[in-house]
Amino acid sequence: MNALLAAKAIIGRELARFFTQRERFLAALVRPLVWLFVFAAGFRAALGLSIIPPYQTYITYETYIVPGLCGMILLFSGMQSSLSLVNDRESGAMRLLLTAPRPRWFLLGAKLVAGASVGLLQVAAFLVIAYFYGLKFSAGGYLAALPAFVMAGVMLGALGLFLSARIRQLENFAGVMNFVIFPMFFLSTALYPLWKMQESSLLLANLCRANPFTHAVELIRFALYGQLNLPALGWTVLSAIVFFGLALHGYEPARTRSGRRPD
Repeated sequence: MNALLAAKAIIGRELARFFTQRERFLAALVRPLVWLFVFAAGFRAALGLSIIPPYQTYITYETYIVPGLCGMILLFSGMQSSLSLVNDRESGAMRLLLTAPRPRWFLLGAKLVAGASVGLLQVAAFLVIAYFYGLKFSAGGYLAALPAFVMAGVMLGALGLFLSARIRQLENFAGVMNFVIFPMFFLSTALYPLWKMQESSLLLANLCRANPFTHAVELIRFALYGQLNLPALGWTVLSAIVFFGLALHGYEPARTRSGRRPD
């Protein structure tokens, strides 16, 4: 019972912070909506996509990128959570949290769940807007996609948690944007299918295959069409475990006390 109360307090604090920061919610929606309403028209004209394997169905380019834009929201939400963790560490709040009488994995796991919950709320709002825009999936597709959203959110949140253990100052977050977020997003199947990328460059296609974000997007995309992509699920789960393990290592007491690696 005490553990549940502790987890509830951590998750509730993160949700309360999110709901009081309306600009954060609007910014999270503006980015994918711009891609959906503005850039999608140009990309559709350039790529000329009408049938997207392996779905074997006629879908518009806008429908194709909806899962990728949901992944974008989860990616940026995970990075935003890492930014708040860096701020908490600088203010001392993170150190107080880690001194609580609970296992470190439990405390960091609660922070991970809290960040993933915020991302899921943003995805839900985006899907509602996309629905009224005419980009609809079946009710079964939405239900099947819910576990995929959760898994993708946990994996990307674990990545953000790992990065927060390595970022020592808020000023360094701009480097994360340039060297982590944008490469992960553009070197994926969020905006264009892998077979189209392979026509341009085999090297870039292989980088897309090795990108954990690609597997998270494909897991969501297949789920929205009522299909289970087992390889994507396996790689997403494995990536989440690896990132969370690295985050636990980064938040070792010796590291968090000094802010640097112990001698």
